[in-house]
Order: sequence, then structure tokens, then C-alpha cells
Amino acid sequence: MKMRELERRTGVSRQMVQFYLAHGLLPEPARPRPNVADYGEEHVRAIEAVRRLQIDGRLRIQEIKQALADGGTPARGDAALLPHLDQLFALRAGIDGQLMALKSLEERNPHARVDAEALQRVGAIELKRQKGQWFLSRLDAQIVDHWADMRAAGFTEAEGFDAGIVASHVEAAAALADKEVDIFMTRSRPDRTMEQKAAMADAGSKVMLKLFTLLRMKATVAAFRRIGS
Repeated sequence: MKMRELERRTGVSRQMVQFYLAHGLLPEPARPRPNVADYGEEHVRAIEAVRRLQIDGRLRIQEIKQALADGGTPARGDAALLPHLDQLFALRAGIDGQLMALKSLEERNPHARVDAEALQRVGAIELKRQKGQWFLSRLDAQIVDHWADMRAAGFTEAEGFDAGIVASHVEAAAALADKEVDIFMTRSRPDRTMEQKAAMADAGSKVMLKLFTLLRMKATVAAFRRIGS
């Protein structure tokens, strides 16, 4: 939908929608062409969640931003706000369960179907068939888009690469996730609520992801040095 329809559906003005976007409270719209933005149901739900936090929770924009940065945990500790923050956090991250057509990815990436099929074969994403079309989650769409970035970096079939090489990363990610969850659940204090554990795990996962990236970079440099020595 276009901005005018989004305004009508939510009762929020164009200026306020742009304000929310500027502060990172909404998922980025699809941009099929320069100066053209397409919005979806996820934007309607995200705006509604923000409005509930502002009206019911009496949170300021900066407080909502901080809560999202802390993994969906409101500073005031009001449990009634958690459902709205959870929804908004998921919508911004693209993991709200809403599906998007694979065809929409092909409009900006002509290799999207080939890459998506290869990624599905190694278990990196899941394609779903509905009404004669292929769909995937927004999170999986991001994975396909990232492989397009790999193509741009030179990792193409002509160079002997395809999305299937992600298989080792899928296996490593699953093993690492199982280990992290096991460590977290066995070591976290038993008196913490599930909401507290979820918020702590989410915040910790972001930090550990950065740490893992640095460790992986060190390991990769070391591996190339061994090959060159």
C-alpha cells in the first residue's frame, strides 16, 4: 500500500509515520524504485503497537527506542507493555511470521529464485507454496538478499560458488544455538521469570553475535596464514 492508504488505515499522519521511521520504530518499507515506498500489513501493526505504547504505556519515543534496543524490555518494568513491545520488536526484525512473495525479491534480484532454492536445499530457509506462488518469511528473505551481496562480492557460479556453500554455516549455527541455549538455561538464576530470561537472552545474543564475528574473523585470518605458510 502507499502512504495515503497507510494514513487512512492507521489514522496517523504522513509526518508521524516518517517520524517513526526516522527513529527506527518501524520496519523499512519496500522500495521497488527510487522515491517509491510500499508499505504492508506489518507497518499497520507496528504503528498500532507504537500508539498503544504511547497512549496506554505513556512511553516517550526515546523510551520505546531504548526498550527495543534492550531487546524489548521496558525500563519501567510494566508487564502490560511486553506484548506490544514484543510485537514491535518482531515486526522491526522481520520475524513476525508474515510471508512475502519470492516474486517480489526477483524484481530487484534476478537470481533470487535460484539462490532461494539452493538455500532451501541446505536448510537455510524455507519456501512455502500458496495459491500457485512461492512465499518465504521476511527473515528468510533477508538471507536471500545477503547472498545477493555475496554475488556482488564475486561469489558467483562462474567462480565456483553458489548459495549451497552456506550449508556449513547452517550446521554451525544450529550447533552453536543449541549450546548457547543449554548454557543459558542451566546457568541463569531460577528465580527469573520467563519474560526476564527472554529479554536477557535476546540482549545477550546481540552482544555474542558481535563477539562471534570478531572470533570468526581472527580464525579466518589464522586459517589463511596456515595455508600461506
